[in-house]
Amino acid sequence: MCLGVPMQVIKIDNETAVCEIDGVRREASLMMIDGVKVGDYVLIHAGFAIERLDEEEAQLTLDALRGALDQGLLPE
Repeated sequence: MCLGVPMQVIKIDNETAVCEIDGVRREASLMMIDGVKVGDYVLIHAGFAIERLDEEEAQLTLDALRGALDQGLLPE
């Protein structure tokens, strides 16, 4: 199963962002989208930021993912 996970950008170095959600940090390439700034939420898939999200959309998606995890619908 492949999922895109919303994460908040906390640092940018050239075309690489450090993104964080729930204390987990990952590096992601920004080569697929332009204009990303620190503080933005992006959808991360396979090491790439593939879409910018507004904070409300990111939180709704994260709430749905957390609910699915709580119900055992996704592997941990």
